[in-house]
Amino acid sequence: MRNGNATRDDRVDTAPLVSDEVKFTTCYMCACRCGIKVHLKDNQVRYIEGNPDHPVNRGVLCAKGSAGIMQQNSPAKLQKPLLRTGERGAGTFKEIEWDEALALASEWLSDVRADDPSKLAFFTGRDQSQSFTGWWAKQFGTRNFAAHGGFCSVNMAAAGLYSIGGSFWEFGEPDWDRTKYFMMFGVAEDHDSNPIKMGLGKLKTREDAKFVSINPIRTGYSSIADEWIGIRPGTDGLFVMAIIQELLKADKIDWNYLIRYTNAPWLVIQAPGEAEDGLFARGEDGKTLIATPDGTIVSAEATDVDPVLVGDYTLPSGQKAVPAFQLMAERYLSEDYAIETVAAQTGIDGGTIRRIAAELAEAAFDEEIVLDIPWTDWAGRRQEKMIGRPVSMHAMRGISAHSNGFHSCRAIHLLQMLLGTVDVPGGFRHKPPFPKPCPPGPAPAGKTTAANTPLDGMPLGFPKGPEDLLVDAAGNPLRIDKAYSWEFPLAAHGLMHTVIRNAWAGEPAEIDVLFMYMANMGWNSSMNVPDTVRYLTDKKPDGSYKIPKIIYSDAYHSETVAYADLVLPDTTYLERWDCISLLDRPISSAHAAADSIRQPVVALDRDVRPFQDVLLDLGARLQLPGFVDEAGAAQYPGGYSDYMVNHERAPGLGPLGGWRGKDKSGEGRGPVNPDQLQDYIDNGCFWTKHFTEEQSYYKFANKSYLDEATYMGWIAAPERIVMEIYSETLQKFRQAANGFGDIQPPEHLRGRVARFFDPLPMWYAPFVEEAVERADFPLHAVTQRPMHMYHSWGGQNAWLRQITDQNPLFMHVELAKKHNIAEGDWVWIKSSYGRVKAKAKLMTGVNKQTVWTWNAIGKRKGAWGLKETAPEAEKGFLLNQIIPELLPPRDDGYRYSNSDPVTGQAAWYDLRVNIEKCAPADCGETLPMMAAQGSLPGAVPPVDILRYGAALKGTPSGREQTAHREWIGNRDEIADHVQTIKPGYGNKIKGLAAEETEE
Repeated sequence: MRNGNATRDDRVDTAPLVSDEVKFTTCYMCACRCGIKVHLKDNQVRYIEGNPDHPVNRGVLCAKGSAGIMQQNSPAKLQKPLLRTGERGAGTFKEIEWDEALALASEWLSDVRADDPSKLAFFTGRDQSQSFTGWWAKQFGTRNFAAHGGFCSVNMAAAGLYSIGGSFWEFGEPDWDRTKYFMMFGVAEDHDSNPIKMGLGKLKTREDAKFVSINPIRTGYSSIADEWIGIRPGTDGLFVMAIIQELLKADKIDWNYLIRYTNAPWLVIQAPGEAEDGLFARGEDGKTLIATPDGTIVSAEATDVDPVLVGDYTLPSGQKAVPAFQLMAERYLSEDYAIETVAAQTGIDGGTIRRIAAELAEAAFDEEIVLDIPWTDWAGRRQEKMIGRPVSMHAMRGISAHSNGFHSCRAIHLLQMLLGTVDVPGGFRHKPPFPKPCPPGPAPAGKTTAANTPLDGMPLGFPKGPEDLLVDAAGNPLRIDKAYSWEFPLAAHGLMHTVIRNAWAGEPAEIDVLFMYMANMGWNSSMNVPDTVRYLTDKKPDGSYKIPKIIYSDAYHSETVAYADLVLPDTTYLERWDCISLLDRPISSAHAAADSIRQPVVALDRDVRPFQDVLLDLGARLQLPGFVDEAGAAQYPGGYSDYMVNHERAPGLGPLGGWRGKDKSGEGRGPVNPDQLQDYIDNGCFWTKHFTEEQSYYKFANKSYLDEATYMGWIAAPERIVMEIYSETLQKFRQAANGFGDIQPPEHLRGRVARFFDPLPMWYAPFVEEAVERADFPLHAVTQRPMHMYHSWGGQNAWLRQITDQNPLFMHVELAKKHNIAEGDWVWIKSSYGRVKAKAKLMTGVNKQTVWTWNAIGKRKGAWGLKETAPEAEKGFLLNQIIPELLPPRDDGYRYSNSDPVTGQAAWYDLRVNIEKCAPADCGETLPMMAAQGSLPGAVPPVDILRYGAALKGTPSGREQTAHREWIGNRDEIADHVQTIKPGYGNKIKGLAAEETEE
């Protein structure tokens, strides 16, 4: 301060040199897939910042992304292939060479493939390369493949893909620039965090926009909402259906939108007791039918008529039929969805529900958006303007992770269709390669398998009727996870959470090899940790393991490593090539198709290999078609980067869409470009193809877009995509359960299928809630991940641990007072399955009937390179210890998985508990407490303080610096400057010669 005025210190360097070089790549600290710039010094990561040119984050980077440095420097990194030497679970291994590891894996896999390929269960976690791993499974010949979506968000994906041709999260986004009313349902804060934060930032700076959050817990996004609706878990569908009733009664419906773009006018046959009951009426050409005001029945593809949405009509066959809209209206105008009924179930007062409905209607219709953008629809009709309804919605795991989640998700999409807000200005918008037909194809493959033979299609798909199920002649499941069976017919992502238990039980068949990648199924990704551990370690009377062989790949010493027979160590995301592909889950926006890559930015310092490279190597050793050439040599000898450039799924269609062809002019498709990866690197490791204004909205009916999507290979033909308020697919399953058709469910499953395969969204109480006495277990218990961590690997990151290194049980202050619980008290959390102990944390921003915690903070002793006395091991806990994975037995003793009956989604959030204050003698550490995992050979020993950065002090090599300072790593110089401004603060900084973290 000089003369009372603040002046800038001339010594401050606002643009210090901190690195020898900067490399671009894609972050992997969550699923956002943000672009990052990695600053390197001496082949070590000095600093990570967001790439300002990247379409996902535009330079924004969260705590997770910045902390990628400590992910790279984690003591938990695996060092070398491992072969188990002791009992499973003890964590005793010996290091082996890669040749031995791959030879052993090839031997195990070759034996399986020569016998029955389906005896391999190949399940992967959040690998973001499902198109590649699924193709490997297809070529191997096993039907038993899936990724992590079955226990994460398959309800969300399937409900959207069977309703609007897309879905929330990776498949679409709100129109942040134009929306005026944004509703968010149960979104996990660790997912899509940068785009959502950027979008919410836009809304919060506008006075004409409102953000409403529907979530039992007010944290993260909900904490900045203009209105928070603290709903009772599992009742979101009811809340939405009550809003639908209010809109119907008020006639606040976009009638033109429903008629043009949904199947609302399609006639549904009303013939109880007949095979065609509930199916769409069709003409002789097989096309669906609609009715006109004069009662004429015509094709639904007729473009010169005005369809009706209500009325009773007689078909040429003599059968009666009504429009699908009429059935929908009758459903939601019933007393079951009246505000008074719904208010009692949801805990949201009727006045609030009625007001939210009115606000939605006002935003959608009174604040209509009109853009002067001419466009042509699928039928060749020119439209002079684009009409927008500025209401948008977003939902995620809080809706999905319930046993009624599929129908709740469908209800949200139905609400969007009624308001006319899907893919319009101001509404929810599809991201390429979506939308796709409802449902998209193809069906799952694997009805038959044969020795040494690939499947006839990809193992995951979308059934359109009973004929697409993977069941035997008696109707029993063929897949180890029971996906695509009568128990879980629309299991689009598989059921990863059931694999270990079913493999242990030999139900529906025994497997020989369980091959898992990056899925911590031995700990926080299991619904039921104690039993899962038993399944992994249980033996037959002859002393052999019930699950004969387990191969596991991970980059870190997770809890699941201890249960593997063979460990194939993976690299970190900064050490490998990766492909975020349009064949999979790309980085597209509603404005543009886009994909990206990861490139190795640091050299490997240990004997590990990228998992994708390992799969290619195994594919070549096993002589899988597509993995070897005609001479039997490796098709992609350069590894995954070779595959990324040279693989084609169809002529001109490969994993990457940018710079295709030797002249690099191909966008989306074209010949192979041998320099493609360098072209990506030169562009910041991403490629973008923007849509024209005409293509940007109404993608489901927009001729220009549909032509483009066909050329790009996203859809088979440039035909309109009809959104479905009424699902004939579901009705086909229901009719099979009612005794019609050549393929019917076994007798004991008829009632289940008939009940839950309703062609219109329905609501029913979650299964666990109905299975227990509510008086004994009066509280809901849910887990969510903190915004600054993602899955289990974030909880071992030294910098992120400084934010959260233990997780309490959060509860409302009034609930705590009722139980005489104070802040910091230890409490027992009891379910019908068991009990777990944790410290209490009090708050007001939570539904009063709900307790909750952060997931994946609690660790097993000895895992993740942490000391056994780490807070995560002694004071962190998992609700997974007490979540039942099976529902109570039926009368015949059979037990269903605790999952959604339509898709198989794990019902994580249906847990019911009671709480009890611990006696003083029980306080101090969490229970149950498993024995510590053994230390791995060659592992970096846990440390009290993890230091990083001291060796990187000094001027970057070959760089000139100013004489008055060294660089930003010189903490003493910075401290001196800060101290002149704020006495005392510099002394604190002086003590940190390098970044350090207390254990």
